[in-house]
Parts: sequence; structure tokens; C-alpha cells
Amino acid sequence: MSSSLRSTAHSSPLPDDLPGPLMVDVLGTELAADDCRRIAHPLVGGIILFTRNYRDPEQLAALCAAIHALRPGLLIGIDHEGGRVQRCREGFTRLPAMRQLGELWDTDAAAAATAARDIGFVLAAELRACGVDLSFTPVLDLDWGRSAVVGSRAFHGDPQAVVALAGALIDGLRQGGMIACGKHFPGHGWAEADSHVAMPVDPRSLAELAPDLAPYRQLPLDAVMPAHVVYPQVDSRPAGFSPVWIRLLREELGFAGAIFSDDLSMHGASLAGDIVARAEAAWSAGVDMLLVCNAPESVDLLLKRWRVVDEPQRIRRRAALRCAVPASSREALALDARYRAGLAQADRLLRALA
Repeated sequence: MSSSLRSTAHSSPLPDDLPGPLMVDVLGTELAADDCRRIAHPLVGGIILFTRNYRDPEQLAALCAAIHALRPGLLIGIDHEGGRVQRCREGFTRLPAMRQLGELWDTDAAAAATAARDIGFVLAAELRACGVDLSFTPVLDLDWGRSAVVGSRAFHGDPQAVVALAGALIDGLRQGGMIACGKHFPGHGWAEADSHVAMPVDPRSLAELAPDLAPYRQLPLDAVMPAHVVYPQVDSRPAGFSPVWIRLLREELGFAGAIFSDDLSMHGASLAGDIVARAEAAWSAGVDMLLVCNAPESVDLLLKRWRVVDEPQRIRRRAALRCAVPASSREALALDARYRAGLAQADRLLRALA
């Protein structure tokens, strides 16, 4: 049974600035008037950043500071996994794809776990130094050799290798001041279609999905992101809109942390209807924070039309996503032995790939 480090959040007081249930994006490298208007809305509880929002570390730090000046409790997230999914490039350490850690595991498991921990520290510490609170990582999908959209983002095809490597990465993330969000529950590695542009289907039974569920049973995750994938032998709805899957995650797997939707603008979310219907479906299923990306008109429609009754437990789960470990400055990181070890590990893996 998994045990989130945030499992006591239900007993904590509500924050003064209640973090709303929507995570939205901003237009560019600085805040525009429309960005400020959306950030100020009480339904908004987070901002997700993309490559278009990044120029260099100094600019990113200024953007995050501007967001936090408007809403100090707002969560700032980003997809920054390593490999081909790394939004911040210039001025950041280039991180290897997680598959490289899996390949190292096959020859030296202890060295792979150490590398994963060190790289997790670099990943978290560099983002936190610029004001980013959360990266949507680790990817826990098993590499079944079927999904191109997962591909090298997966650690390994063996669930115990994934548990060991993702667990070490999570240790590094926490040391660097960041919580862990596992994705894409219950597993996107078997379904071949890309949920950004299609509706993936995984025809396996719940029993056949047992290997994919193993990381969620065993890892101490703070947050989970369900997949925009339909598993018709379990439920006709995609996992992120399915109370069946959310109930399994909460009750059978014992997960007590926050649940994020994947981007509600993706094609894989279209089965639920228009953007308001998608938000209602995900919220009713039990999702705590809903992502709406690259669709400002959809965000405005939600802010205007969506009426939601929030719950103290959900608010506390969202508020708990900001790690209590203080961020180090970039100057301090340069002197940190853990950081230097992580740089060496990343460089070693990337040179091995060359």
C-alpha cells in the first residue's frame, strides 16, 4: 500500500489564500494583462509553464516572482522530466531520459539508483532556485515497447526496476525541495495512441494491469496524474474521469495525496464533452486540481461558467503540494556536493549516449 508523505494534510488548517482547483498557463515570458486577470480569479490555484515561458534562469525567476507577488500561495508547475521532455534548456542542466537509468540498472542496479537520486536532486533544485514548485515527474508507465508517446520517458519494463529507480529519483526530488507526482495512472505504456491527439484504449483486464499498478502500490507519492486512456474492461470512461479508477487509487491503493487531471484540452479528454463538461466530469470523479493548457478561451469559459463547491479536504491536499524544504539559490547550489554529484551523473549518462 502506498503512503503519501502528505497523508496528514486533512488535519491541517486551511490556508489563508485558498488555492483553487484550476491550473492554467500564461502567454509568454512576462505576465500579460490577461494572465494577471486569470491569476487573480479564486478558481485558479496553479500555473503550468511551457517552453514558450522560458528564456533563461533569470527570466524564469522573475516570472515566478511576479506570479507569487500576485498570489503568494499559487502553485507553479512544469513538465520537466529529462530527455525530450525538458521545458527549461539554456542555463539548465541537460538531463538524460529516464530510460538511460533503466539501461544502467540492467548492468549495475546500485549505480543506477544512485544516479537517479542525484539527478532527481538536480532536477528539483534548479527549478526551485527559480521559484518553480512542482515538476510533473516521475513517469511510472512501464515500457512495454508499444507507446511512442511514452517511449524513453519510461524507466524500464520491469515494475520493480521502476519502483527502485523512481523511488530513488523521488528521494532526490525531496532533498531538492520538491514533491513527487507520479503519472500516468494506472499506466499509459500499453496503449499505443497518443492521448494528445487521439483516444488511447488499453483492452487489458484489471488483473493484467497488475504490473502497471505496482509503482502506485509501493511508492510514497505526493500527487498522481491519471491517464487520458480508456480501460474498457474496468470502466468505459478515461481514468481521469472515472470514479471507478479514482476510488481504486484512494481505497485499494491507499493514496491520500492530491490528484491532478492531465490537460483537459487534449484530445484524450474529448470523450467527456466541452470544457465545462470535462471539468465537471473530472471533478465529480474525485480529481483535486484540473489542468487546462494552451486554450485561453477555454480557461475564460470555465472562469465564467463553472460553478464548483470546493471541499476543505481537497483544498488541504492542494495546499500541501508546496514542499516545506526551502529552496537554495543558484549560487548556493554551485557549492553543494549533492548538486555537483548530480551534474556528473547527468554528464556521464549523456556522454554514454553520444
